[in-house]
Order: sequence, then structure tokens, then C-alpha cells
Amino acid sequence: MNEFGNKVAQKRKDMGMTQVEFADALSVTRQTVSRWEAGTVMPDVDKIGDIARILGVTCDYLLRDDVEVEQGTMAGSSVSAMLLATQGKKVKIDFCEDETDIDLYDKVCTVVGFEGNWMKVSVQTKKETIEKIIPVSSIFSIEIMKEEA
Repeated sequence: MNEFGNKVAQKRKDMGMTQVEFADALSVTRQTVSRWEAGTVMPDVDKIGDIARILGVTCDYLLRDDVEVEQGTMAGSSVSAMLLATQGKKVKIDFCEDETDIDLYDKVCTVVGFEGNWMKVSVQTKKETIEKIIPVSSIFSIEIMKEEA
């Protein structure tokens, strides 16, 4: 494996993602991810940004051997304490342009926790409770809802 492939494989595994899940998130095949991780091919330039976003790292981290990233960082900076303070609270999430999650649009959800650059939330629908993992980078703003008395 090359250094790029090692980094991708390690970050993907740290996030608990299979090659199939990672491939689906990138709209490629599992075999493509396998080849990247084995170092037999490199992804197209336009995919590197997507890979970095999904893994919660910078493109520099993926492409340069002299750049290291700490666990739990987002594009070179740690997840803010303000964002971490939403854990366990009911919130409404506004997403960045073109990143809206239809299951969470205009719904009150509960922030379950954080894993690296990912936030786990749950939302109660009329039929079921849905749990989702969303990239922190897709969040534009969060409104903390007042607790009911």
C-alpha cells in the first residue's frame, strides 16, 4: 500500500465504514476503493476533495507524506466546543447550500454524539425513529430548541 492508500484505509476504518459504504458515498465501486487503498491507482483529481470531506481531513493530509492530522479534527481544526455543547440537546439544523438532508429538513432532532468530523443525530417521525450520521462540514447553522417544562 502507498501512503495515500494507507491514510484512506485507516481513516475509513476509524469511522467504521466498509469499502462498500465508502464507495457508495463517493459514487464509485468497491473495487475502485480497493485499488486506491492498495495503491494500484490514484483517484481522479475531482474525487480527492470528496474523499477528504467524507474522511474529515484535508487534501494536504491525503496527498502529502509530511502532513499529519490529529484524531477528532476537522479540516485541520478541532470540532468547536460550541458544537460539542449541542450533544444530548434537541436542535434544528440548517445545511450548507446543496447539502440539505431531506430527512432532517425543518425537523427537530437530538444530537446523539460526535465521531471525528461526523455528527450522529436522531429524529422522530410519525412512524419511526431515524438515526443519521452527517458530516459536520455540511452544517450551516444549528438552533438549540428550548426544553419543554
